[in-house]
Formats: sequence, C-alpha cells, structure tokens
Amino acid sequence: MQRFISAALAIIVAVATFTSVAAQGAAAQGAAAGPGPGRAGGAGGGRGGGRGGMTPSAIRAVPAETTAAKAKDPNWKAPKTAWGHPDLEGTWTSDDMLSVPVSRGRGIGARESLTPEEFLQRASGDEGQKFRAVNQETILRNERGVRTFGYTSMVIDPPTGIMPPMTEAGRARAAKSDRGTFGTGPFDGFDDFTLYDRCVTRGILGSTLPVIYGNGMRIVETPNEVVISYEMIHDTRVIPLDGRPHLGPALTQYLGSSRARWDGDTLVVETTNLTDKTSVGANGNGTRHSDRMKLTEWFTRVDPQMVEYKVRVEDPVAYTAPFTLRMMITQQPDYEVYKYACHEGNGAVGYALSADRAFDRRVEEAKAKGLPIPQRDMSSPYGPPVEGLEVIEVR
Repeated sequence: MQRFISAALAIIVAVATFTSVAAQGAAAQGAAAGPGPGRAGGAGGGRGGGRGGMTPSAIRAVPAETTAAKAKDPNWKAPKTAWGHPDLEGTWTSDDMLSVPVSRGRGIGARESLTPEEFLQRASGDEGQKFRAVNQETILRNERGVRTFGYTSMVIDPPTGIMPPMTEAGRARAAKSDRGTFGTGPFDGFDDFTLYDRCVTRGILGSTLPVIYGNGMRIVETPNEVVISYEMIHDTRVIPLDGRPHLGPALTQYLGSSRARWDGDTLVVETTNLTDKTSVGANGNGTRHSDRMKLTEWFTRVDPQMVEYKVRVEDPVAYTAPFTLRMMITQQPDYEVYKYACHEGNGAVGYALSADRAFDRRVEEAKAKGLPIPQRDMSSPYGPPVEGLEVIEVR
C-alpha cells in the first residue's frame, strides 16, 4: 500500500497546482484535508459507483460484512486482553467505507444491503479507484481500502437510511457558519475558517468518517481506560472505564467528556460536554452541531480484522430527530498511523486571507477605472480555474 502522504507536502502540491486568486485558500485546504465526504451525498459520498470499473479482486468480490467471523459463526468470540476485556487494540481505518454513502438513495427504502448487481457495480468501481490511486494519481489520492461493503448507507436509524432534516435553528447555523476554505468567502479573519482549516481538530465524527486520506486510528487499552488516537489532526481521546461521572456542565471541550463501559463484548462510549465548534461531517465543513449534542458509540469486534462501529447522534437543537450511523473499521495490509504534520505546512489560512486581500485590491482598482468587477473563482481546487479568468500568483 502506497501511503506516504503528509499534510505539509500535500499543501505544497495543491498550492503549486492551483493559484487562482480567489481559490488560493481552497487549494491550500484541499491539500490539507482533501475534498472530504459530503461533496457528493454526504460523508462517505458513495464514491466508486462503477465509473471506470475493473474486475474486483478476490477479497473485494463479495460483500465484506458477510465474510466477518461473527457473520459466519454467531458464536465467534473476540480475543481477550490479559485482564479479560474484549481486545480492540490495533491500528484500524475506515478506508473500506469510502464508497458507502451516509444516506440511501431514493427507491431503496428500508433495504440495508445492495443487490448482487448493485454490489458488483460498487466493487468494480472501487477496484478501478484503487488501481488509479496506486498507479496513476497523485500522492493526494492513494489511500483506498481493499474490501467493499454492501451496505446501502451508513445511516441505519431511521430505517429509511436517510439522515433526518435539520431544525430551523440548525439550518440557520449552517447558513452562516463553517465557510472554511472550501467555501465562497469572503475570508476576513480566523473565525471564517474551520477548526480543521486551522489544524485544531475535526471532532469525534469528523475523525472517524472516511475522507481522502488519513483515516487511521490506533486503539490501546488498559484495565481502566481505552485510548483512541486519530491519524488526521492527531487527536487522542483517553476514555475512563472506572465509572466516574461526566465533567460538570460548565466545562465543554472539542472532544467532549467521554465515559466508557463494557456491555458484553461491546465497548459503549457516551460523550457529553461538547462545544458547538465542530461539525457532523468528515471534512470540517459539514453541519455544526450544538453544545447539547450527545454521542453514544458502540465498538464490537466481529472479526480478527474488523470492528463494527455504531454511533448515535442526539442533538435536539440541530436535528429534528436522533439518528444512528454504522461503519466497519478494518485493518489494512502494512497500514501505519503516520505523523500528521499539519501546522508545519498549513498555508490554508494565510493563502486564503492574502488571496481575498488581493481580490479586494483588484475590485477597488476596477471600480476606480470604471471596469467590470472581477469574478471570484470558487471552482474546485482539483483542476484548473474557470476558463477565461486571469490567474495570478499570490505570495
């Protein structure tokens, strides 16, 4: 597996490729974060889809969930630690979930699994994506899983598989927040950028849902806590198992106050005391939740190389109803959790601010000369700017 990406190098690549004035910030963040699920159908996006497909490999030729040890033998038991807890330790990733959309498409209804024809289309698309990532594309696009899952969506509750609509208050928050460097600007100060742009955090959900790279997590256990370290933005959660109460309500944190317990072979983690600064989305530019959100996570090892992960989102301020996502985090050949050198090479904020100030100057010059107001180019950073627009270098 070719995994030699770093945030610093990625930023350099993207900035060198795309230097349109109004898109400087988007290019820099595209390097730091990738396009992020949510651009096409929400986190996970349903990428793959059979475009440029290839014959699936043997491991990809059947729905991966059907090959899990627990699926083949309901009496299968997860290994235990030396002190008797179920063993979740290891390096895991959500890469295998990249082609599973968050919400189901129309006409699927309550069906949780793809038909054989639909699965073949997804698997062949994933195989083609993997081939191109390894052999043809840049270092920004070389992290793909080796399995294909047959889930119709990550959302499993409500039974429709569709994320509930936002409340009026949630929509109002979404309309004025989280512009980020993939947004349309203007960019006037630090508050116009997400915590992801600024290399601070992606939040719990953002750190778990799959994006273009950096989807690894390392789980370590002791008798008294479980420790989860995420690859991108390198957050680490130390989650007590000793039954202590949550923090007092006055104290909030980006990753909240997490407390865990074992329910049979399943680790149950409840998180409260969150801020309203992170998002329910994988790319940092998703929908801001409120500080009343509560997360309940379930980790169940169902195979030597698979952990089923479920998370319930309850946020009465942002959403009209709770919802539950299901993913499978898996082990990959030769996968390592790499250092994420985000601050060291992050030009997202600086480039976006300097680009907007350059754009402001050009607008004023155009007004003074009676010329048409220049256009803002907010096209995708993964390609050339809009045809006909002037491209200048911003330093």
